[in-house]
Amino acid sequence: MIDKTTIEQCLKNDKASQKKLYDSLAPKMYAVCLRYASKRVTAEDILQEAFIKVFKFLPTFNFSGSFEGWVRRIVVNTALDHIKKYAEPFEEMDETFTDEALISVNDAIAQLSAQDLYRLIQSLPEGKRMIFNLYAFEGYSHKEIAELLGISVMTSKGQYSKAKKMLQEKITNLNNVIYEHK
Repeated sequence: MIDKTTIEQCLKNDKASQKKLYDSLAPKMYAVCLRYASKRVTAEDILQEAFIKVFKFLPTFNFSGSFEGWVRRIVVNTALDHIKKYAEPFEEMDETFTDEALISVNDAIAQLSAQDLYRLIQSLPEGKRMIFNLYAFEGYSHKEIAELLGISVMTSKGQYSKAKKMLQEKITNLNNVIYEHK
């Protein structure tokens, strides 16, 4: 946990406090980066770039909210910037998209380990993985995702739906393999 004193010392360019801040938050923020990056080296690059921004914009932190939440927002935005810079364009969805396409995978997910689920999410195509992470893990609305990525709300919903469907198929296939070997 980072306290106000540590942050204030970081603002004074105290190297020990900066190291303490980084060492305290880097493992959690690296896990966030891994959700968005397809390779560990990319996640490491995103993390490094994000912490450069954290220290650069630290004077703008106003101590009114969670410091970790503030850092997480910078990390997520840095990951999104990276993906937008290097990713393939999104497949646009038309307005005929229905909520019926949002299928539930909760029962199948409950049978998986966290490591298995992480691997399955990482296997999603980059755009679908990004929208899935933003919606399912970060709590963004489809409207917020659309604004962040410069896409329509329907495209966000459609990509999320396709990601869930792909995960469901992967989980079903994995469960079939597991049951066949019992």
